[in-house]
Amino acid sequence: MASMADLREAIQAQVAALFGTTDDNRLDLTRPPGDPGLFAPDSAAWKVHGDLTSMMVGGTAALLLQMLHPGALAGVWDHGSFRHDLTGRLRRTAQFISGTTYGSTAMAEELIGRVRRIHHVVQGTLPDGTPYSANDPALLTWVHAAEVQCFLGAYVRYVDPAMTGAAQDAYLDQAAEVPVRLGAIEVPRDRAALARYFDRVRPQLRYGHRTRVVARALFAQAAPSPALEPFQTLTREAAIDLLPDWALALHGWRRSAPQRLAVRAGIGGTGRILRWALQGG
Repeated sequence: MASMADLREAIQAQVAALFGTTDDNRLDLTRPPGDPGLFAPDSAAWKVHGDLTSMMVGGTAALLLQMLHPGALAGVWDHGSFRHDLTGRLRRTAQFISGTTYGSTAMAEELIGRVRRIHHVVQGTLPDGTPYSANDPALLTWVHAAEVQCFLGAYVRYVDPAMTGAAQDAYLDQAAEVPVRLGAIEVPRDRAALARYFDRVRPQLRYGHRTRVVARALFAQAAPSPALEPFQTLTREAAIDLLPDWALALHGWRRSAPQRLAVRAGIGGTGRILRWALQGG
């Protein structure tokens, strides 16, 4: 009979498979003495970004939200390998967030510089002839706003429903540090500003053939192992459930109250198991 230690190791191995983590590509998150990094260990950013399950749900929801913006969608369509590697994009995003949140200042600056260099070549023209660039400050703000909306929403729903408004605003204020360094402008720094931002940008959002193709490609990505298929399906459904009602309407999705309750119960249980298995890791 497998011991609890064996079970924990098996779960850890599946998580490593999910993120493609090996000893060769694992980030070194140690900080030199006296290096504060971008965020302190007691920061709201450390807490929100530290829960695997809510970050997986939030990250998937963020992709579904981001693709509603024509500029963000065009970058994925023209320059991304979305048909077979949207999971890879999630992995790279997770690595970027881990490094900028928990790593040294030098690591954070290196990762930010790398993203800026990649963004420099991600440019083109929308179907209506409008030029776009991944380094467009307004587009950077959109990508960030979608991420923090979903990361924070998933954390509050699945980890800390009692998280105070002040703590949520602290997270949004702290998380703004990275997009500002990337070149974003007018980054929302509290919940009220974030709500006003979405009200302002919603008229720019669209759903069309490309959006449908990219969303289907995301959902068609195979899990790294058969054991992870149920978790991947559950994460996808929880991500849909996490979207604001107006984003659900744009995508054309509906979920009944019983479906929502079942998904939330499933993710809640999964999260508790993963937090047990990944203690201190």
